Amino acid sequence: MIGGLAESALAQTDDQRAAVAWRLLDYLGVDYGGAVADDGRTISQSEYEEMVEFAQQVRDRLAALPAKPAQGSLVARVEALQAAIARKVPPSELAGLAKTLKDDLLAAYPMPLAPAKTPDLARSAALYAEQCASCHGATGAGDGPAAKGLNPRPVAFTDAARARARSVFGLYQVIDQGLEATAMASFAHLPSDDRWALAFHVGTLASSASDVDRGKQLWQGDPAFRAKIPNLQALTQVTQAALAQDMGDDKARDLVAYLRRHPEAVTSGSGRTLGLARRKLAESVATYEAGDRKKATDLALSAYLDGFEPVEPSLKARDDALMVRIESAMLDFRAAMTKGESAEGLRERAARLGALFDLAERALAPEQADGSATFAAAFTILLREGVEALLVVVAMIAFLRKAERSEVVAWLHGGWIAALVAGGLTWVAATWLVSISGASRELTEGFGSLLAAAVLVSVGLWMHGKTRADAWQRYVREKLSRALSARSAWLLLLLAFVVVYREVFETILFFIALWSEGSGPAVIAGGAAGAGALAILAWALLSYSQRLPITQFFSLSAILIAVLAVVLAGKGVAALQEAGLVDAWPTPGVPRIELLGIYPTREGVFAQLATAAVLLLGFWYTGRTAAADR
Repeated sequence: MIGGLAESALAQTDDQRAAVAWRLLDYLGVDYGGAVADDGRTISQSEYEEMVEFAQQVRDRLAALPAKPAQGSLVARVEALQAAIARKVPPSELAGLAKTLKDDLLAAYPMPLAPAKTPDLARSAALYAEQCASCHGATGAGDGPAAKGLNPRPVAFTDAARARARSVFGLYQVIDQGLEATAMASFAHLPSDDRWALAFHVGTLASSASDVDRGKQLWQGDPAFRAKIPNLQALTQVTQAALAQDMGDDKARDLVAYLRRHPEAVTSGSGRTLGLARRKLAESVATYEAGDRKKATDLALSAYLDGFEPVEPSLKARDDALMVRIESAMLDFRAAMTKGESAEGLRERAARLGALFDLAERALAPEQADGSATFAAAFTILLREGVEALLVVVAMIAFLRKAERSEVVAWLHGGWIAALVAGGLTWVAATWLVSISGASRELTEGFGSLLAAAVLVSVGLWMHGKTRADAWQRYVREKLSRALSARSAWLLLLLAFVVVYREVFETILFFIALWSEGSGPAVIAGGAAGAGALAILAWALLSYSQRLPITQFFSLSAILIAVLAVVLAGKGVAALQEAGLVDAWPTPGVPRIELLGIYPTREGVFAQLATAAVLLLGFWYTGRTAAADR
């Protein structure tokens, strides 16, 4: 039998070998206690022989895995585990050796640790009855009609001692791969979602309804418990025995019972998406190490867009500095791949990101929500995002008033009003109809910023050319009626729409994130206060611009619009980099100043310098032309 199993091991793929090795280690840690007593006495000779055989299978599979720096250590440690079995060490000691070896195996040869979505437990009971009850029994006691004559007998999932040491991930691996030298066959023919649902169902069979009720009270009543199992990945790996070390066996049993019956408790909000980010990063490192750099980069980008981007607005409102650290670290992670950094270096970067994700989950925990903090966040966000758009719109309104073309102001008002309406529709769509992906958000912001920057460059150059009073008078006399034709009015409407909608789009995403935390009144109050502050600022700017001499007005407006064009150029490139459309090459020493659109990447700095150079050259040329025409 052992020789046949060795041939099977050699026929497997590398991923299968690693997965089966992990599963066998999990089985050893759980079932060794049925073979050897604490005092070293053999309880069951057949069970003991099975432990010896399974340990050898782990050793064969690890030795057949692709060479990595950690492989030699893993093989040596499984040989130490074999020696421990030969000495018949106590079950607790062997369980500890198996657990640390499992953890290190996952670190060296990553594999998916959790389902992509919350398991459908309504379906899992029917699946169990169809696929498992004939051997394991209707209640999981291992007494099904097909169990007679099987050696070894089917596992009794109701055995509390074994369930205490069993993880959902371990159950999934057995369901996925089967268990050689037993009657447990692979159920890989079932969809992955069904296999995960079965694993969760089986993991509940040793618990009672009262355990679940007490676990629910623990989960909902004490934030410390939620911090211990922040996401689905943590839930699939945790065991009652591991939790018991921190909270005692009774609470650990109840908490595990509740969460395995109700995994949706950890799949809402930040835990779900940050868990996805962790998985994608781990897969990215593994793929990179396998030599597929393109796929690894795509996975890293997905970790950001699908895993971190959805919680970025909430985190920015709660802890802006931490949001910036994570965003920069994820950009650096992708840049390191482009530079060809070692897999070991990428693992270290992924580990640091994991620690930052831990901080983010604590910052985003429901108990951290506060009405006054939400009000302040809504007020600050609206004021910050609205100022850029306000400055452009106010400058154009002031210009039209000075040109005594108030009838064209309506087109400008139509542009920003249309942007607000479009923003409201975006809110409705994002809340009730569709989910705005991270890529869509970044592309909208990126292309919107660059389009607005291009328009502002032309407007700024035009305004600079009219800084002389005689040039302005000649322009009014000769060209104003033609320049403010219907075509130009449409351009004004488009400019107002693009500039305002870009800011409205980002503000909406922030507000949706704040609203989802259950602080609707605080969001409304903060937004109303921010809108009031913007209205006061607009009134002040319009009043001040009316008193400015025409040449000074054009000079200041040209400078303001030029600065905004440079800012938007930087923001546009940064957004496209985050969407993965533009490469990012970090530039140490360049500060990150979001207000000015400055980001520490070579491409962003170049875009801003190029925009500034075009503006300076244009200012020089328009000034020279205006002087020559005097």
